[in-house]
Order: sequence, then C-alpha cells, then structure tokens
Amino acid sequence: MKITKRTFFKVLSVALFSLSAFSQKDVVKTDKGLIQGITKDGLVVFKGVPFAAPPVGYLRWKAPLEHEPWTGILQCNHFSASPIQSKPVPFACWSEEFIAPPEPLSEDCLYLNIWTKPNDLSHKKHVVMWIYGGGFVSGSAACDIYDGAYYAQNDVVFVSINYRVSIFGFLAHPELTAEDPSKASGNYAILDQIQALKWIQKNIAQFGGDPNNVTIMGQSAGSFSVQALVASPLAKGLFHKAIGHSGGLLGTARNQNLQDAENNGKKMLEKLNEGNIATLRKMDAKELFEKFIKAGGGRFGPVADGYVLPENLEKHFENHLHNDVPFISGWVTGDGSLGGNMKITSATYQENINKKYGKDAAAYLESFPGNTDSEAKLSMQKAGMIGFAVNTAMLWSSYNHSPSFIYEFDHVPTDKPDFPNYGAFHTADVPFALHNLHKWDRPWQENDKSIEIAMSNYWLNFIKTGNPNSIGQAEWKPFEPDSKSVFYLGETLNNKPGLYQKEISVLKP
Repeated sequence: MKITKRTFFKVLSVALFSLSAFSQKDVVKTDKGLIQGITKDGLVVFKGVPFAAPPVGYLRWKAPLEHEPWTGILQCNHFSASPIQSKPVPFACWSEEFIAPPEPLSEDCLYLNIWTKPNDLSHKKHVVMWIYGGGFVSGSAACDIYDGAYYAQNDVVFVSINYRVSIFGFLAHPELTAEDPSKASGNYAILDQIQALKWIQKNIAQFGGDPNNVTIMGQSAGSFSVQALVASPLAKGLFHKAIGHSGGLLGTARNQNLQDAENNGKKMLEKLNEGNIATLRKMDAKELFEKFIKAGGGRFGPVADGYVLPENLEKHFENHLHNDVPFISGWVTGDGSLGGNMKITSATYQENINKKYGKDAAAYLESFPGNTDSEAKLSMQKAGMIGFAVNTAMLWSSYNHSPSFIYEFDHVPTDKPDFPNYGAFHTADVPFALHNLHKWDRPWQENDKSIEIAMSNYWLNFIKTGNPNSIGQAEWKPFEPDSKSVFYLGETLNNKPGLYQKEISVLKP
C-alpha cells in the first residue's frame, strides 16, 4: 500500500500524541472526551472530572447515568462544587483544613480528581479511590487534608470522588422503589461510588494506573461506604483492596431495611408538605434543601435494599458472599467522644449499668468501671469507641479469608496555639496516613513527623502489595483468630494481641 506524505504525517502525529498526551502534556483522552489538567511539582493533577451525568431534574434520586461525550478539551483545573449540604464551617476539633469549601455547593457534584506522575504508560501504577466522611450529610473531596500529591509522588494514582449526601443521597420512598427497575431506593450515594469505580476501570490506564490494582479507602462515613462496597454485589471486581478509617456497618444499626427507609421517606415528604416525588424533582435543589432543614432535617445512611446491599449484612458476610479482599481497618482513640459532652455522675452511671445488665453488671463494671465521675466518662467513651469502630473491624476480619490488618491510632497531634486540645480526635489520623501534615496548620514536631512517615509508609506498602510491612519498619502482624493482634500507632509502634477482647465479651448490643 502506498503511503502518501499527508497520511504519513497524520499517522505520525497521532502516534506522537498518544505517546505524549500524558507523558509530556496535561491532556488525556477519556472515554467521553479529552480533558486537560495542570502540571505542578512534577505531577499532573486533574480536578473536576465528570464521572456521571449531573443528577438533576428528573435524574434526582436516580442511579447515576453515564455522562454525555463532549467535543474539544474539557478544562479540569479546579475542584467542582461540593454536594449540597448545610454551609460548611469549622467546628469543635475540625478546623478549616477538615471542612469542605463553603462555596460552591450544588446538586451537580458528581466529579472526581486525579493526582498522578507522568510516565510513558509502560509502567502501571497502583490506584487509590478516596471516599470522604461527614456522617453522610456533609463532606467533599476538596478538603485540604485529602490532597493526593504525596501518594502520586510514590507511584500511586490517587483519585478522590464526590458523592451525593443527605436527602439527595439516601432518600427512599415507595414511589422511588416502584419506578426503579431494581425495585429498590435510597442508596444513591453508594451507587455514585460504584459509578466512580466503573469510571476508574474504563479510564485509569490513561493516567498510568492499573485497573487491576485498585484500593478503596475512606474515613468515618467513607469507611462505612468502604464496607458497603465490600458487601455490594454491584461492586464485585471493581476493586482489589480496602482501607477503612473509623467505622463500618457490620454489627451496628447504621443501615436500615427498605421498608423502614421507605416509611421514613414518606414521613419526610409529609414534613415537607409535598405530595409526591414528581413535585420535589421540579423544585430547585437549594430551595428543597432549605425546606428540608426547616422541617427538622434528618439523618440518612445506607439501606439494606436487597439490591445495592444485602438484606442481612451479617449473613451475607458469614456465607462468604462479600467481596473478599485484603483490608486495613481501625480507629482513633477519640472515636468514642463523637457522642458529644458526656456529663454523668458515677452514681447515675452505675445505676444505668445495673439496670441494663442485671446480673452481668459486675462483669461489665470490671471492664468499664465508674467509681468516679471522670472514670465513668472514660468508660462511656471506651464503650462508644468499641461500638462505633472496634467491633465492626474485628467482625469484618472474622468473615474474611484474605489478610486483614487492624490498627489503633493513639497519637495526640501537637497543640495549635489558642486552640483546645481534643486529643487523638476522630479524623486526626487521616493527614498522617495521607502524609498531609503540611496541609494542616500546626507547629509540627519531630514525633508528629515520625508517625506521619511510618503510617503513610504502611498504607503505601499495603496499597502496592496487600501487606503494610517493609524492611526497616516495626512488623505489623495481621489480625488472626488466635492472636487477634491490633497494631498500635502512638508513642510506640507495636502489636497488642487480644486488645479489647475482654471488653467486647461483656458488651450487650
């Protein structure tokens, strides 16, 4: 076949573009079209990449759909809007670094962000998908502490995603169930996360990532989401390892069955004084949310709908129907303080325990004593921590055939001047794991930096190999039926066999 000069140069230009589109430039071809990011500090960063159609109008309270293709080059150089929520403001221990930007907030929020190091695409990098916390009512991928640069510098493609929260992410209702082909409703946030994983499978190779080596990772509601994805049949094969910081669904009442969720949805529509879903879909999203807040708001979470999530989570795991992958899961010692200011007297505490536990009260009080007011408060916090995060991690391990590694984070961050000391508070471990102390305004000391280096190394090793250990660091032993060993991350790094087993044995559901 004769090749003309024009054809030759056309083929050459296409070949050069395919080689250089990522290795030398910040333009990448996705399945929907070209996107352009920004080059910074030897990395290429893409922010605000659409992974689903905007869930607005008729698509409100629908499973996410594929985004329409676009022409030209889509500029992806800033974060998208965060999901609609109450105006994000710092509160308690959570300073501005932990909080979503106050603006913009929008129902059109299904976008992701990518940090990666350019190469020639011959070397496939490990992939992490980060899922934020916020109690399923708030949160954003744009928080400062979720920056992915350090992981990208260490041969990982770091992806952070947005998902719908609050009434937009979890409203179940009989009308929604009836119109849905799966005959389920209420898990739109989890479906958003699954859609993001599907996007990764289709596109991440173009960013140097390996679609066969994906780790899901999240904190608090993000950790509940991780366990939900491990449970969901719809997420099968979309990820290969998991990391959950502080919390899960197993052994808790955080998920509800479809009928209860639908009944709650009906009550919500009554509070809103709106007759049906069609009317609510026509309402402006911000107007709807303001009306929802004025009606008293409400808490939402995953629904055991028999489609996205099994109707009986424990049986599902027990029968080994979950996505069995290696995992890291753990907690922060301050997780037990999430209930707020626990003011109680020793006498009232002991009276409550005797009433609840009867003849077993003495055994309970041995593990959770309350001889003084301060001791009672500490025992309540410890019991809260175990119920919130400890027990669910250990239950997950008991059902898993793949290796599981469990940790306790007990490092108190260096004090910030003129700011209260909240101890090792809920979410404090995230900047250490992501190596983002430089994004958190505190006068960091060497002991903080040592924990940051150690913890991020364990996490990176696990993401790359399924095992957190490497030469030169203290060995982190897996959590196994005999030893039940928990790795302690505090003033020392060491394994604690049987940690909290006695306490768990005396706790009543």
